[in-house]
Amino acid sequence: MSHDFKKLKVWEIGMQISKRSFEITESFPADEKFGLASQINRCCVSIPSNIAEGSSRTNKSFSHFIDIALGSSFELNTQMLIALDRDYLSEKTCYEIENLILEFQKMAKSFKYKLNN
Repeated sequence: MSHDFKKLKVWEIGMQISKRSFEITESFPADEKFGLASQINRCCVSIPSNIAEGSSRTNKSFSHFIDIALGSSFELNTQMLIALDRDYLSEKTCYEIENLILEFQKMAKSFKYKLNN
């Protein structure tokens, strides 16, 4: 069963997370360009990308790609907390991205449940 990933709310929020993460890393110090900023950018791209890739697969396989996207979301949350600790972003910005990530995680878990049942 194939899904049109562009019509999936879980993909849309993944795209929002990616867009916001890139905006956040633009203000990081130049010496972080190939460090934490690069790691965050790769990680946030992984979230909607895995949903898109999994959308053409069977529901069981798609569920696995949702797991990968979820893992990336937890990794991204940790990276944002590290950035906060390094004073690369404000508490307000960190709170906002964390809430977006949490919304994605809830939605992805619910979507995965529907795929498996």
